[in-house]
Amino acid sequence: MLHASTDSRAPREARGKQVMLQTRFTKLVGVEHPIVQGGMQWVGRAELVAAVANAGALGFITALTQPTPEDLTKEIARCRDLTDKPFGVNLTILPAIKPPPYAEYRAAIIESGITVVETAGNKPQEHVDEFRKHGVKVVHKCTSVRHALSAERMGVDAISIDGFECAGHPGEDDTPGLILIPAAANKIKIPMIASGGFADARGLVAALALGADGINMGTRFMATRESPIHQLIKEKIVANDERETELIFRTMRNTSRVAKNEISTKVVAMEKEGAKFEDIRELVAGTRGKMVYATGNSDEGIWSAGQVQGLIQDIPTCAELISRIVREAEAIIRSRLDGMIVQPQREAAE
Repeated sequence: MLHASTDSRAPREARGKQVMLQTRFTKLVGVEHPIVQGGMQWVGRAELVAAVANAGALGFITALTQPTPEDLTKEIARCRDLTDKPFGVNLTILPAIKPPPYAEYRAAIIESGITVVETAGNKPQEHVDEFRKHGVKVVHKCTSVRHALSAERMGVDAISIDGFECAGHPGEDDTPGLILIPAAANKIKIPMIASGGFADARGLVAALALGADGINMGTRFMATRESPIHQLIKEKIVANDERETELIFRTMRNTSRVAKNEISTKVVAMEKEGAKFEDIRELVAGTRGKMVYATGNSDEGIWSAGQVQGLIQDIPTCAELISRIVREAEAIIRSRLDGMIVQPQREAAE
């Protein structure tokens, strides 16, 4: 699984003799390291995705962050100007009063020559069929084993399994990654990456030990130099600990884990008093969350962040972060874990 690389195209921070952790997932999508930056609304833009790609991992542009399919085409082109490495696009399918033109976004992805897509949300069968028809590999995000098995039957190429610790939508089963990852690994035959609660080498090694083929990180990549959000929000993520999240929309069976702030605390209190969505609609509006990243005011709206905030202690470049995770993962595997294996001494012959 451990391989050395001296790729001259690697970012300067990561050049030199560098170890690669090769898994079924890295082989499937053609990247060096089993690390993924998944789709994040308002965050998954070209500058971050290209930095992740240049560091040897897999980044996803978030399609619906772009106002129109034409804007998505331009963003993909902008990313290609910044990297010659593989990257993908996230397409999240969620119920809405006025749904986005998903078919047009899908066409923009295919016509732009993207080779890997991350899908999330409602059953994406028509999207999976169309993507695969054009040779696009599909990684589907799931929050339960039953949904992962359904996606596997649907024909996706890989699964991203989200534990309860994750930012965004953890599902309604409240199953943490320590249980969910091996439970899924017991039944899923296709490559699987683990999501929710990952930020460092310890998480990567643990995920591999639990049966995953890599890790997906969202909140950790928000706190990087290339992340296109306000510096004050990055610093807020570093300052926060693992308790600084709230679970909103619990009463509506659409649970979402977000950063703890004045707005999310108010929403939780209103839900406990019986509030319906129309009562909190203005507070949770996406436009307010977008302004958080633009202004740096962490109390301006709802914004996603995971419990993994408690493990984030700096704001490195993507190259520094990925190189550090891979290097330290090697040290854990070769030194700490290998050093625990002791051959019993034979009893002296009588």
